[in-house]
Amino acid sequence: MVDAVDVDGLNADQILMRDNIRRYLKEQVSPLIRQAEADKRFPYEVLTGLSEFGYLGGTLPEEVGGLGLDFPTWAVMMEEVGYCWLSLRVMVNTLNIVSGLINAYGSEYQKERFMRPLLRNQRKTFVSISEPDVGSNVAEIKTRADKRGDRYVLNGAKLWITGGQFADFGVVVARTFSESSNGELSLFLVERDQIPQAAWKTEPVETMFVRPTGTSAFTFENAEIPAVNLLGQEGQGLRQILIGLNFGRLNVAMGAIGAAQCALDLSTQYARDRKQFGKPIGSFQLVQKHIVDMTMRVQASRALGYRAARAMQQGTARTECSIAKLYATESAFEVANLALQVHGGIGYATELPIERIFRDTRGGMIPEGTTEIQTLIIGREILGISALV
Repeated sequence: MVDAVDVDGLNADQILMRDNIRRYLKEQVSPLIRQAEADKRFPYEVLTGLSEFGYLGGTLPEEVGGLGLDFPTWAVMMEEVGYCWLSLRVMVNTLNIVSGLINAYGSEYQKERFMRPLLRNQRKTFVSISEPDVGSNVAEIKTRADKRGDRYVLNGAKLWITGGQFADFGVVVARTFSESSNGELSLFLVERDQIPQAAWKTEPVETMFVRPTGTSAFTFENAEIPAVNLLGQEGQGLRQILIGLNFGRLNVAMGAIGAAQCALDLSTQYARDRKQFGKPIGSFQLVQKHIVDMTMRVQASRALGYRAARAMQQGTARTECSIAKLYATESAFEVANLALQVHGGIGYATELPIERIFRDTRGGMIPEGTTEIQTLIIGREILGISALV
């Protein structure tokens, strides 16, 4: 991986941590990727080893089981998992969004029952927001939770749930109806073993990218959950989940940067080694142009990613995270596309990671707000005029 320490301003501790993580991922995780991709099943056991580096709740305070990591350090960590495997980045992202929501809004009971086992890799989780007819416009969610005594009854359909096939609990966003809420959105912690299978149906959803992450669809039919599983207050769900998405956008951006760097490194080495017409293809002008274009996109994306991380640390990242997510994910796919071009026919083969990086980087432009939505968010912040309504 190209050393960009000086321009990125990493301190000695961050450099040491980055190098240790990189070594661990190469030795312990990379050998598992091919089988996991073939089986379409994520190896959750790798998260236990990664917990030592802080991947399980590392940005949370130490008193609740985190490491109190700052966001620039976290950005370094997310780039490394993206470099190794974007499916790993996706699962780490989901786990940390859920743990962050519970820490911010959960009761002590919820922290003990859900968050602490999650941080020990003893539970598997998901975030359920999107629906068959609802994607970017979260405010239009139709799934409803009706308060009946000491329980809520869930009815509705959810789609594109990362980890939904494997997880035993997760966060569900639903429109709430009770004495104190007339259709406002709320968050609920929903446990699989507390709901009959007939009331909570799960169907796998085949995707072209991040295939081992267990993407699924849910159908809730009179699924009862205890009222104590309401996360935070009724009617605050939209604000809560949008705050979580801001963190998720930083994660997506840094993971995309890591994947793009991996594609660049593979292409640089291939351009040096591969010979055509009696000389390395890296000596050809157009191949060099591809490598230069890839390098510029990676370095520009990284600069925006660290800028967003610093803004997160200062609590002023609403625009910066959207800019980083928009630019880094688009650039990562462009880099992966050029990497495929540099590799030629061998790039299609599953023997190399190029075709997987190509697929997975294309997927990054959609979750946590599509390219189009990020553009409109940024435009609203610049102009003070919203094009979303």
